[in-house]
Amino acid sequence: MVRPAQGSGETVGMTGDQHSREAHPAVDEAFAATPRQDYLPDAVRHLAHHDLPLPLARGMTNSQPSTVRDMLEHLQVPAGARVLDVGSGSGWSTALLAHLCGPKGRVLGLEIEPELVAFGTRNLAASCRDWARIEAATPGVLGAPDRAPFDRILVSAMATDVPTDLVNQLAPCGVLVVPVKGRMVRIHVDDAGTAHRRAFGFYRFVPLR
Repeated sequence: MVRPAQGSGETVGMTGDQHSREAHPAVDEAFAATPRQDYLPDAVRHLAHHDLPLPLARGMTNSQPSTVRDMLEHLQVPAGARVLDVGSGSGWSTALLAHLCGPKGRVLGLEIEPELVAFGTRNLAASCRDWARIEAATPGVLGAPDRAPFDRILVSAMATDVPTDLVNQLAPCGVLVVPVKGRMVRIHVDDAGTAHRRAFGFYRFVPLR
């Protein structure tokens, strides 16, 4: 069981603004190698280069690139990492994570909407990153506790509180990035098993289910 750090809490302020000015060549390379248009429905592919969320299916959206970039920069995925992608949608985030961790890593994308599981799986297969896969999320189960621990967990849906179930699926020195009540929250578990929490930016997502 991961325990919170004594006296730890959210860092108030636009920490994301300061972070975004730093250089993140690995994320730049992942974006260049993983074109967004390849993960969009035909009807909206011409809008891929706009920094806007774009519709997928059943009210779901493909997040705007600047938001995805912020999340990946804070997630800091190392080569060889075991990564969980909660809310994989069109498969774009899963493919980006696969590029970041490389073929010595593993990425598991989970999606609750069956139509998007199929769509994302087709898109991911075209990327030829066979160390990543997308599966249907198990109803009533958050994450993949039977596959844990994970070095990195990315969540692309808004939680009402920090999801303890996911924090407990992190490996020592693991990182979780998840939107919570409009803020993006980064949880880092140190090698002693203590969780440290920091918040940055303001974002909108569909609710986490």
